[in-house]
Amino acid sequence: MKKNKILIIIPTFNECGNISILMKQIIETVSNIDILVIDDDSFDGTAQEVMAFSKVTKTKIDIIVRKGVRGLGTAYTTGFKYGLKHQYDVIITMDADLSHNPDHLPAFLDAIEKYDIVVGSRYIKHGGTINWRIRRILLSWLANKFARFVLGLGGHDLTSGFRAYGRSILETIDLDKIKSNGYSYLVEMLFLTKKRGAQITEIPIIFVDRTMGKSKISKQEIYRGAFTLLRLRFFSHER
Repeated sequence: MKKNKILIIIPTFNECGNISILMKQIIETVSNIDILVIDDDSFDGTAQEVMAFSKVTKTKIDIIVRKGVRGLGTAYTTGFKYGLKHQYDVIITMDADLSHNPDHLPAFLDAIEKYDIVVGSRYIKHGGTINWRIRRILLSWLANKFARFVLGLGGHDLTSGFRAYGRSILETIDLDKIKSNGYSYLVEMLFLTKKRGAQITEIPIIFVDRTMGKSKISKQEIYRGAFTLLRLRFFSHER
């Protein structure tokens, strides 16, 4: 079946300097897509930048500004619920910091015709990272290897946020019961969907570290990620 109603979800928090650049690149790369920005009440004018941009483009761009509740995981849940409610066939997630190149989008759209989930991987042939120090590359690689070992998942980049999801697999998940937030949410999504029989593939992406703004990853996020793996492995009824 040809999937032709596509939504791109972009969570934001203080990405005023990046968001319009990203949306312009998306529009120039793929057609017939809609964009949903989920902003965690940025104080740098991100929401205003999105609304101003939406007025000068033919692409449908919507924004949800959340007050009080923040976090990457809950932003994804908000976006997935929006996408399901509005009958989108494919929902793509991207980071707002220009680390995810829209040039990869056609490959995602081709692959999602055959799979339930397509993950953009930095750690397969033709994938890679730019502007990352060796220490960060090693830490990320080891974290993914540990996650594969603990949860018994396939794939090489379980923490990649550049993904495409088919509607049918998202409908099998009770999104309100996902406990993770932050980047560990991404691992839990793969764990839950795989248990429901999802066909998952990876395509190579080149990940470019942000050049503007500040990374949202903290040491606490790393600790939460490790806890999530243990919770899913030993305490989840989905085992």
